[in-house]
Amino acid sequence: MKIRHSIVALLAAVFACGLQAQGSKPADTTPKIASGLLMKQGDKLVFAPCRDRSYAMVDDISPDRMVTAALDSIGLAAGKKLYVELMAVVDGGMVRASGLNLARTEGRCQQPGGNEESWRASGNEPGWLLAVGPEVVVLKRLGQPDVNVPGTPVSRDSGVARFEARTEGTRLAARFEHKVCHDTMADAVFGWTATLEVNGQTLKGCAWQR
Repeated sequence: MKIRHSIVALLAAVFACGLQAQGSKPADTTPKIASGLLMKQGDKLVFAPCRDRSYAMVDDISPDRMVTAALDSIGLAAGKKLYVELMAVVDGGMVRASGLNLARTEGRCQQPGGNEESWRASGNEPGWLLAVGPEVVVLKRLGQPDVNVPGTPVSRDSGVARFEARTEGTRLAARFEHKVCHDTMADAVFGWTATLEVNGQTLKGCAWQR
C-alpha cells in the first residue's frame, strides 16, 4: 500500500512540474510586422489591425521615440489617419513598437509579400521601383527597359541588408540601411534607406520589407 501511495505521489509531482513548465514558457519577444490603421486620440495612439475589428494601444519603446517622431512628420500629430507597418511585439491589448517598416497617409491595408517578394524599394528623380523576390529581382525605371536578374538571398548584418545579382550584361547591387527614410512626394515614411548600383548608375531612395 505504501508503495502504491508513493507512485501516486510521484506521478502527481511529475504532472505538477509539467504544468509549471508549460505555464512558464517564455513569450515570443521578437518584433514582427504589425500592420493596420493608426490614429491619435488625445495623448493615446490607437491601432486597428488589418482584417480585424479589434483595437489596441501603441506603446512607442523605440530609441528617443523615433517611431512617433517619424509618424508625426507625415501628419499623425495633426490628426491624420495613417496606414502603418510597425515592428512590434503584441502584448494583449498593447502594441509595443520598437521600429518602423512603413507608414502612409490615408493608406489602405496592404497584402504582405508572402513567398513572392521579400523587399521593395523606390525613389524619385528619376523615378524607379525595385521588387526583390526569391526567383527574380525586377527594377523598373522611367523611360528605360526593365532590368531582370535572378533572385538571390538578402544578407543582414548590424542593421544593413544587402544583395548582389548579375547576368551576362547586368550587375545589380542593393544596400538597405535601417534608418528612417522620407518620401515627401508620397507623404510616406519608411524604416530603411536604399542605395542601388546598376551598371554604374547609382539610385537613392527608401526600402521596406514585404
